[in-house]
Amino acid sequence: MALTNPIVILISRTVLMYGVTFLMMRIMGKREIGKLSIFDLVISIMIAEIAVFVIEDVNKPLHEGLIPIVILVAIQVGLAFWGLKNRKVRLLADGKPSILVSNGKLHRKEMSRLRYNLDDLMQQLRGKDIDSLADVEFAILETSGQLTVIPKDSQQSSNEQPEKSSPNHSRNRDQEQITIPYDKITYEGLPVPLILDGKVQDDNLKLIDKTRFWLKNEIQKHGGRDFKDIFLCSIDHKGKIYVDRKDT
Repeated sequence: MALTNPIVILISRTVLMYGVTFLMMRIMGKREIGKLSIFDLVISIMIAEIAVFVIEDVNKPLHEGLIPIVILVAIQVGLAFWGLKNRKVRLLADGKPSILVSNGKLHRKEMSRLRYNLDDLMQQLRGKDIDSLADVEFAILETSGQLTVIPKDSQQSSNEQPEKSSPNHSRNRDQEQITIPYDKITYEGLPVPLILDGKVQDDNLKLIDKTRFWLKNEIQKHGGRDFKDIFLCSIDHKGKIYVDRKDT
């Protein structure tokens, strides 16, 4: 008799759908908590809406809500695993980060394309305790909508003085530094990937005016033998190279 009470049914359905939604979110991974891409946001909203429909309509069979939720989670998890092996899938699902500021210079065309105005930029910069664009080395708009800011080094602000006191040291630094045309890679973000899961990113090599021969020498310095042995090789805005070898 108690199970036929509408209030009891409503409470039991609410508890059940809460448990199912919580479990599905855990299956989708912690990535959903810290960062929501457009794809993740759509999946999360749809799961929440389906759960609400099942709770509101007591006469609706539970399986009509559970099956769509399971299908949505299966799609998300499947694309996540597929994206681990295929970078194009990751870019299709999550999008690409965009550089809005590089070397203290605004990328107005990129901001216009994203419909991201100057007030939005300054607000997020103030939230990171930066009140001037002159103090920003790079500002990158992530696919989650968060702004990643790389401030300028304290030495860079006084870049003119060291040139007078130690010209030889400045020449050595200029020779070691690799010039990266960030205005041409605004869709990639930082650091610039040179090797991803054993595959050489030839377009990025061309952008920094380097060859595969140079890249192979660099990975050999880090203990790598061939490109296929490297999981990730990237270069940052200071010309520093990072190499992570695959587990053998």
